[in-house]
Amino acid sequence: MTWRPTVVGMLTRIALTGLASAASLVSLTFTGPASGALAPLEWGAGPLTVAALPRITYVAHRGGAREVPENSMSGLMAAYERGTAQVLDFDTRLLRDGTPVVFHDETLNRTTYLGGEVRRLDAREWQGVRLRPKDALPGSWRSERPPTVAEVLDRFGGRIVLMLEAKDPRSLPRLAGLIRARGLTRSVFVNSNDPEVARRVHRLGLLSQVWRSAQQLRTDRPERWRSYVDLLDVDHRARDADLARAVRSGIRRVWAHTVVTDAQRNRVLALGCDGVITDAPGRLARAAQRGARP
Repeated sequence: MTWRPTVVGMLTRIALTGLASAASLVSLTFTGPASGALAPLEWGAGPLTVAALPRITYVAHRGGAREVPENSMSGLMAAYERGTAQVLDFDTRLLRDGTPVVFHDETLNRTTYLGGEVRRLDAREWQGVRLRPKDALPGSWRSERPPTVAEVLDRFGGRIVLMLEAKDPRSLPRLAGLIRARGLTRSVFVNSNDPEVARRVHRLGLLSQVWRSAQQLRTDRPERWRSYVDLLDVDHRARDADLARAVRSGIRRVWAHTVVTDAQRNRVLALGCDGVITDAPGRLARAAQRGARP
């Protein structure tokens, strides 16, 4: 793998031998869909939109980060094929040349074989990045390049509802262009922690989502956002009263993150949330098939 001299100084080589071997690996070894899983939602006469979502919606957070390599194409594909979630969630960041890519952290260190800031790379240099799957993940996974946002939209857009978090608000015009060009303005939620960013998303003609922490929900008045927020994404750890206030806000959809247990799921649904954002969509779906609350 060859890096331009300007990049060498900002990237930390980590596990050099492992990186060299990882560079030749491209995709997952997938053990197959969960038994009894729902069939994936497919593109019919036109792109599937949020209008097709069920009354209670399950979201695979970062593809289902306790079950698959987070924010990877193979992980998103596995979640899609298993059919245990109706929405695929992923994070986005902006490269130096303006290319939006699928990645959560500001730096490469935690999830790849390299170190350094994501924003320092361009699209050509991004081709050399390889994800490092966690050893604790079930199944067998191979290293692969993190996808670009365009690649994810091309693979899944219109076939399942998508949720992307714009980690860098500067990316909104570029994201809007990618979404509009594919006719997916009613098929992709654009997420941020900032209600003012959600307002910008709404003005761009996209589906706006705003996530809030348990601490933020203590003082939030989400009814003030209902004219421009399509989806309120609330922390399941928030107090009952705060979750109930969010549900009564007038915002059409209120989904809770990041749920991993049956008890957490049952509580937020009992309080009126109509969606569950989870790192373990397969496990929750299996629990539902065994008779837990759906």
